[in-house]
Amino acid sequence: MNSELQYVKWWNSIETFLFCFSEQSKVVCGYPISIFFIVVNEFCERFSYYGMRAVLVLYFKYFLQWDDDLATSIYHTFVALCYLTPILGAIVADSWLGKFKTIIYLSIVYAIGQVAMAVSAIHDITDSDRDGTPNNMTFHVVLSMVGLFLIALGTGGIKPCVAAFGGDQFDDHQEKQRRTFFSVFYLCINGGSLLSTIITPILRGQTCGIYSQQKCYALAFGVPAALMVVSLVVFIVGSGMYYKAKPEGNIMLSVCKCIGFAIKNRYRHRSKAYPKRKHWMDWAEEKYDRLLIAQIKMVLKVLFLYIPLPMFWTLFDQKGSRWTLQATTMDGNFGQLVIQPDQMQTFNPILILTLVPIMESVVYPLIKKCGFNFTPLKRMTVGMFLAALAFVCAGVVQLQIDKTLPIFPSTSESQLKLLNMGNNQLEVHLPNNFTVHLPPAQILCSKHLYCRFVNGLATDLNVSTAAVNFGIIEPLTSSNYSLLKNGKHTFSLKSGSQSCEYTIKFGFGSSYTIFIPIEEIKPNSVHMALQIPQYFLITAGEVMFSVTGLEFSYSQAPSNMKAVLQAGWLLTVAVGNFIVLIVAEIAKLPKKWAEFFLFASLLVAVCVIFSIMAYFYTYIDPTEIEAQFSQEKDEEDEDEKDKMRKTEEHVTKRGSVKSNDSDNAFKLSKM
Repeated sequence: MNSELQYVKWWNSIETFLFCFSEQSKVVCGYPISIFFIVVNEFCERFSYYGMRAVLVLYFKYFLQWDDDLATSIYHTFVALCYLTPILGAIVADSWLGKFKTIIYLSIVYAIGQVAMAVSAIHDITDSDRDGTPNNMTFHVVLSMVGLFLIALGTGGIKPCVAAFGGDQFDDHQEKQRRTFFSVFYLCINGGSLLSTIITPILRGQTCGIYSQQKCYALAFGVPAALMVVSLVVFIVGSGMYYKAKPEGNIMLSVCKCIGFAIKNRYRHRSKAYPKRKHWMDWAEEKYDRLLIAQIKMVLKVLFLYIPLPMFWTLFDQKGSRWTLQATTMDGNFGQLVIQPDQMQTFNPILILTLVPIMESVVYPLIKKCGFNFTPLKRMTVGMFLAALAFVCAGVVQLQIDKTLPIFPSTSESQLKLLNMGNNQLEVHLPNNFTVHLPPAQILCSKHLYCRFVNGLATDLNVSTAAVNFGIIEPLTSSNYSLLKNGKHTFSLKSGSQSCEYTIKFGFGSSYTIFIPIEEIKPNSVHMALQIPQYFLITAGEVMFSVTGLEFSYSQAPSNMKAVLQAGWLLTVAVGNFIVLIVAEIAKLPKKWAEFFLFASLLVAVCVIFSIMAYFYTYIDPTEIEAQFSQEKDEEDEDEKDKMRKTEEHVTKRGSVKSNDSDNAFKLSKM
């Protein structure tokens, strides 16, 4: 009995300790402990998304073997979907599931999509003949497209929920801590983006495989998939510590219903018999509050300015597609450091972290001191112009690259390779009286970033290196092409009793047929450093356009309409990515430099239109307008109360008169 009592006391003390610990641990250094789980979750999720996206276009080109145009089209379709689904996620979270459940469910979808992408990049799954190339490419294409759809649904769906869910964890008196949280939150976004764009291209550059060694896209996608799983697990672990607000309805649905009713009501009263109203939204006054209608008017005024904005995103998001593909034809050797083509995107987050404080603390105050009224809309206009200049730089760089590239046959042409394996010059007569003189041991051909050996001896030749064993090459035959990393390689050559070593330095984008050695395609000679100016200009444009645009939008909209403007802003990004597909398909320019100049010209034209719209825009103070409506409503309520009070007094007086009359009548009857 005593032992049972001791056990009960012991268990009660443990429960009391755990309860006290949980109560005390809800706040650490003035911050809810739940936000630490949210911050880690966001860092891992952003690493997962940007890491996968960094190598995506190269996966399309080199693994799925798509051409540049198809790879670019699918890439921008995916990005567009990522910016369309946040609207759906916000509606689901605010109207049905709540933020917590929406994040959990869509994160599971997100993680499944990332795993599907990693599996789709394993070439050994369908490599039945073990030559390093998948035999059933349809399997890899379908699985990767399913994965990308799930990722777009997941990342877009949780995008509007995570930051807002973190803000919900603070009480009203913790405004300072809430601001600090959002600063750390967005720092995690940029930190995850920066690290992932550095690491995943390195992982892609590794070789892996069961039967044959190829570029390791599976690892490049697998690490982001693992980070997404970690993100989900961390978020679930903190479940018991979160404040979970119940869904209260989505303002976007109310706005859409109000606008729909105004349009429908205006159509019903389209006859001239009905008097016109000052604004078409005033036709919703029969059903909706005047304050809500006024707030929607303010939002529509800002959304009208959004119409030209997608063109900026059309150019900006091509740094992950066209610019990355451009970098594959350039030399990435920076002394001891070798930059991969998809690592050039790293300059964007680095420059953002550098330029934002410089702009806010140096550039803008200096412009203000010079007496120039550099309004937000003027900043956005300059940002668009800088993005156009970035594409002019990209076009100039492409012109330099084209001078060094080999001429490949078109789809209607063929290519003939002529190899003189003898010791004397040969004269070759081709159709149309075309004659070619081949010096001894020379080749006319073109391929891409590979190496092979031609055995011009009369005996078997054994060729090997630390990375690849070419095996025995029979006389007057050649080996298969083998993939080698750039840099120096030493080959061991053995023929009978004779042997020697041969060292050669390989460059980016080169292809070699080694026969007393012969170089088929020269290494990339245009340096990747030439892309730095265009990255600087596009990032400076982003800081002036995107950061200022959000700041302007929030200052011109009512407090309860921020979500509507956020949805509109994300929609401009999605539309901008769709424009890439439309322009590329309509123009179909054979030269990439011409396409860069075309996009620059289109943005300059849009920039002029936007500057005109901005000139006629009148800045407003939503708080003041809302206060006026609140005051008018209070006055109306006061007038209504006065009427009610007078009516009650009148009724009371009439009641008292009737009461006196009845008393007199009663007295008379008594008498």
